[in-house]
Amino acid sequence: MLDPSVLVVSATRSEARYIPKGTRLLITGIGKVAASMALTRELSACPQTRQVINIGTAGALHDHHSGLFVPSQVIEHDISSAELVAMGYPVVDRWNLPDGDGTVLATGDTFVADSLRRAELAERADLVDMEGGAIAHVCAAFEVECRLIKIVSDPADETAMDWPALVDDAARRLGDWLTGR
Repeated sequence: MLDPSVLVVSATRSEARYIPKGTRLLITGIGKVAASMALTRELSACPQTRQVINIGTAGALHDHHSGLFVPSQVIEHDISSAELVAMGYPVVDRWNLPDGDGTVLATGDTFVADSLRRAELAERADLVDMEGGAIAHVCAAFEVECRLIKIVSDPADETAMDWPALVDDAARRLGDWLTGR
């Protein structure tokens, strides 16, 4: 992928280990604030960017979810949007994404690694991550197309702490998706 108008964004180098050579890549760091700051800086400096592809791992909120997903919608799960709206402060906490597969990704700064929180989130979403919503928010502000490509690395329960051992296989599959895109 050598199109200079496309920017691939990943939270960590380990998730981006197998992206094709010559791809424009931004490593943001983990979490919504780090992702927002890094992408805002990059889009401000490079106005030729027309599309952002955020690759990364995600926790599955349902047992039947595995493999690679292209979410159609991303929501922020850790903002009190209903309360803020009730106080008169409109909050955008969901973004629709083009060419998705129908799944919903929940983004928050909490690493979800317990069954109770997983069950709560499963009522609203299919997957959970820590950067997708922030990436979508910044892309919307800059009027840049956004795609989220997420590979399930764990079941977002107590076993999610095994993430470091699982990320290499996930990164390889993300690289394969980018190569075949």
